[in-house]
Amino acid sequence: MDEDLKIQLAKIAGTIRGLAMDAVQKANSGHPGMPMGCAELGAFLYGVHLRQNPKNSKWMNRDRVVLSAGHGSMWLYSCLHLAGFKLSLDEIKRFRQLHSQTPGHPEYKHTDGVEATTGPLGQGVGNAVGIALGLKLLAAKFNQEDYPLFTGKVFCIAGDGCIMEGVSSEASSFAGHQRLDNLVLIYDSNHVCLDGPLPECCSEDTKTRYKSYGWDVYDLDGYDFDAMENVFGEVRRKQTRPVFIVLKTIIGKGSPHKEGTSKAHGSPLGVEEVAETKAALGLPQEEFYIPQSVRAFFEQKMPKEMALEVEWNDLFRRFSKTHPELAETFHKMQTHFLPPDLEETLWHLDIKVPIAGRAASQSVINALSKVLPQLIGGSADLSCSDLTMMQDFPIVERDRFEGRNFKFGVREFAMGTMVNGLFLTQMFQPFCGTFFTFSDYMRNAIRLAALSRYHVIYQFTHDSIFLGEDGPTHQSIEQLASLRAMPHLHLIRPADANEVRMAWIAALRYEGPTAIVLSRQNLPNLEPTRVPYARGMALGAYIVSKEKKTPHFTLFSTGSELSLALDVAERLEKMGKSVRVVSMPCWALFEKQSPAYKESIVGGDLGIRVAIEAGTELGWHKYIGQKGLAICMEGFGLSAPAADLAQEFGFTVDAITERLLCNA
Repeated sequence: MDEDLKIQLAKIAGTIRGLAMDAVQKANSGHPGMPMGCAELGAFLYGVHLRQNPKNSKWMNRDRVVLSAGHGSMWLYSCLHLAGFKLSLDEIKRFRQLHSQTPGHPEYKHTDGVEATTGPLGQGVGNAVGIALGLKLLAAKFNQEDYPLFTGKVFCIAGDGCIMEGVSSEASSFAGHQRLDNLVLIYDSNHVCLDGPLPECCSEDTKTRYKSYGWDVYDLDGYDFDAMENVFGEVRRKQTRPVFIVLKTIIGKGSPHKEGTSKAHGSPLGVEEVAETKAALGLPQEEFYIPQSVRAFFEQKMPKEMALEVEWNDLFRRFSKTHPELAETFHKMQTHFLPPDLEETLWHLDIKVPIAGRAASQSVINALSKVLPQLIGGSADLSCSDLTMMQDFPIVERDRFEGRNFKFGVREFAMGTMVNGLFLTQMFQPFCGTFFTFSDYMRNAIRLAALSRYHVIYQFTHDSIFLGEDGPTHQSIEQLASLRAMPHLHLIRPADANEVRMAWIAALRYEGPTAIVLSRQNLPNLEPTRVPYARGMALGAYIVSKEKKTPHFTLFSTGSELSLALDVAERLEKMGKSVRVVSMPCWALFEKQSPAYKESIVGGDLGIRVAIEAGTELGWHKYIGQKGLAICMEGFGLSAPAADLAQEFGFTVDAITERLLCNA
């Protein structure tokens, strides 16, 4: 590398250190150690190596940078500001302050240039694998001879914590299996954890582990620009599988009294230490100082970066003329196209009943796959049971990325993070499936999807005790309440094939994550649920059996228990009782309705209010009141056939009718 360039990159690295120290110190909160230790890496990537256009952070063929070690967010913010993204120095100064664009951990759509919401360690590794996988699919679909539309790489920066978290192992194993030759995982190997030296808790041979996954592994001095140019240049030219770079760094590099220790990890250095560090590094004492030469360097390279997109746009125009059908598909995927007659198409879908919720959903998925080119999905080794396979399309395999079905293996946590990554390509509508109880493995990934409004869909099956003989280890009890508590997540528990159809309409229209929770057992089709989307599912709750006069009882139910509620209502009406039955498939959608509509469903004199659901009662009293009766699960289930479990736990017409009459 040219000596003048190395001098300039060293100035950029010094600037990154200064900005990180000052921002953390001013906030009196944050993690200065990682940004200081990896400053040269930031200078090299953003100063020399990345193919990007900071003036358009969403340029389709850009290189992506995912900071899995999200606590080191000032590293990323400093790099983005210097490189010319829409992140001002004033926002750097407002690090970790209310409503700033520089939150404690990076957030997608909140800060220009941030590719994924990260912070919970290891999540970003899974996101990066998902993004890389998505880019491989896009290349297989759209790259043509003379039209290499998708050539970008994904760079992920992870620390010791990310590498130790199990999710990164799952995701890395999958990436090696798929031989993702566009993924580079950079391990900030500084041998220090938040709680002390790494050897106190970890002594594995990480390089050998990654070699066993099928990755190419490199060692790299984190302060040698020539070595960086050689390694990253070789990877750029001839990568054939995922690459794991062990970047040897010193946490808090430059701090006279804290470098190389956990004291530089999770708290400010202190005013005196910052001053001494700047003196030791030859940096001005001025806060948030950026040399004019650093500003000029990035300003001079900006036209070249903008030209990359101009060239690509010209390539895409020529591609569109030569391959108009592919160009049309590209546009549909990019805009997440939904046909105007989609609801009508699903109503005309022939679904034989009675049918399990999971099987009805598979019929819907296969119908959708024919009209939504952006729809891709997979399962955690359960596609034959959670019924997520799109039967007209192949499975994605290494070196064969033309498929639309994924076999994620028994890797639920990684599956959740990778599906988030697939969404982050902005070209796919991803879904994934597993048993509902195993959503617990995925919870952190689901939470980040909800926080950042990732448009992903979860097909969770085997939703209650009525899955039967597999017993309480697999029977969901608390999961409904748990996921209903998550902001921005729509949880939908359809009662039959009619509501399954409309659940998918709801999920596709909502710009955020949706969990569709489905039965293993067959369910009857209910005539009252065959209502247009706008009069049923879109409202979150709606009346399926209207009372003839002021009701003695109002029954609220979801999923497989709705048919039971209707049967109970029929029995009670034969006894001279007036009964209203309400289907409540999605509480979150119901809460978005007008006060007048909500009052029409849950307000006024409704007699004895009753919730019937084979899950915990937590949350139901918001609708049935403190004096309402919750016919729900009070503990875990048992291993037995579903009919026996219904008798055991009181989910029968006789048992419920008796309870209601006793409470009348």
